Amino acid sequence: MFLNRQDAAIQLAAQLTKYRGQDGIVLAIPRGGVPLGYIIAQRLGFPLEVALSKKIGHPSNPEYAIGSVTLDSAVVNENAAGVPMRYIEEETARLQAKLRENFRLFMGGHTPTNLKGKTVIVVDDGIATGHTMVSMVQAIRKSQPGKLVVAVPVAPPHAAHQLRPLVDEYVCLSQPEGFMAVGQFYVDFEQVSDEEVIALLHQNAASATNRGGIVL
Repeated sequence: MFLNRQDAAIQLAAQLTKYRGQDGIVLAIPRGGVPLGYIIAQRLGFPLEVALSKKIGHPSNPEYAIGSVTLDSAVVNENAAGVPMRYIEEETARLQAKLRENFRLFMGGHTPTNLKGKTVIVVDDGIATGHTMVSMVQAIRKSQPGKLVVAVPVAPPHAAHQLRPLVDEYVCLSQPEGFMAVGQFYVDFEQVSDEEVIALLHQNAASATNRGGIVL
């Protein structure tokens, strides 16, 4: 049980100190992953950005995922069999336009960092089904990072089987049986607002400026 996201982030950061000094970046999944990503980025001296994705829904059932998109790539899975390519292309373009809007909301005029060759640490406040994180790391792999790490405080045991084959390191502090929801493992699991996300991203950017890093 974690007191709050700050408590979880401090414990998680302690498991990631070996990456300090590398050419790296923390990608946090909003909104809940950003308070953790901020603390981890500060401890490692890394820049911090949001990691954004949206699912591609089946044309006859939008809730049924046939793939996912990030800002610059798309992953289509086996559920897409029989779906017209034109639909997938149009949905990809539509969803990426929304992601670009969200990125501008959170990151202002900052251009997404080129991840090629970098140590990329993807952070969230927990994993529920694993679908979001799996699609995220599959997309990030296309950017050819030097090392890809997923770091979360808590996740169901099956998440490790999904993610370990896809990343260089999977760091998870707690993998309890009987997992139902991420929030059950936090004493305080208040919602994180857009305003808090933006403030944390700007605070980290200000720290990076003092270190000679990025500016939002």
